[in-house]
Order: sequence, then C-alpha cells, then structure tokens
Amino acid sequence: MDFHDEHTFDAPIDDVWAMFRDPQSHLRKFEGMGHRDLEVLESSAEDDSFHLVIRRVVDVDLPGFARRVLKPTNTVTTTDDWRRLPDGSCAGTQQVDTAGAPVRISASTTLTPAGERTTYGVDVHVEVKVPLIGGKLADWAKGMVRDQLDAEFAAGDAWLAEHRA
Repeated sequence: MDFHDEHTFDAPIDDVWAMFRDPQSHLRKFEGMGHRDLEVLESSAEDDSFHLVIRRVVDVDLPGFARRVLKPTNTVTTTDDWRRLPDGSCAGTQQVDTAGAPVRISASTTLTPAGERTTYGVDVHVEVKVPLIGGKLADWAKGMVRDQLDAEFAAGDAWLAEHRA
C-alpha cells in the first residue's frame, strides 16, 4: 500500500535542513509522540548529507483483529539518509523496522524550497505480510502512519518556531 503526504513548513529550506540534521529535533519529535527509551544509535553529517538511526519503544492501541499478529509494545528502529541536491532541494529515504512485526514501512522524502517556505513531501510504502488479514492490517497501519506524520509535521513547526534566527 502506497500513499503520499506533504506539509509546508513556514521556514526557508536551510532552516528545515538544519532541523532535520539535528538528532535532538528527532528525539523531541518521538518523545512528543509518546515514544520512550529513545536512543541515537548512529548519527553522522556532512554539509550535503546526513545519516541517522534512532531506536525507541512504541506503545500502540491495537484493534482486536490485529492482536493475533502484533504486540502492543514494540521496539522500532528508524534509519534516515538524506542528501542535498544541486538544485537546492533535498531528498532522503527512511526505513522503519519494527522488531518481530510482519509490517515493513519505508518512505522517500523531499524538501523543496518555496521562497521563505519549504515543502516536505513523503511517499510512504507500507507492506504487511500476514495471510487473510493483511489488507485490513495494512489499512490500519496506514492510518497509524498518517497520524505519526501529522505529529511529525506539528513537531517540526514547533521546532522551527523555537529555533528561528
């Protein structure tokens, strides 16, 4: 199952790029989502790229049909890789691994300058490997991912407002 979402940050791309490169912005975002036991496993940055791996514990309220194949508490590891492009935009990939779960989530991401604003585009791929209820589980996971994206957008807006030059 694939879907697209986007958000416009009220900040220039250099400010948004700085936010994405700062591991603290990611930790605050996940804490704001109620995730716990956060740990930065890897963090490296160059002027035109960065790599970030964060592990955390996530509690979810599972619907009844999903309780047979998923646990309500999971260890989730997110790997982000981004690069700046010659045209001034940025592109990245994200891999979300949930230990022991039959759900795989990946995304392609973009930051595109729009004057003093920045458009953040996310193309998400959700894959569920469960016979019979896989489609229903994928629909539920898609809703969870959309909720997480909304929380990410709001956290980014708050971070940018606090860290304006």
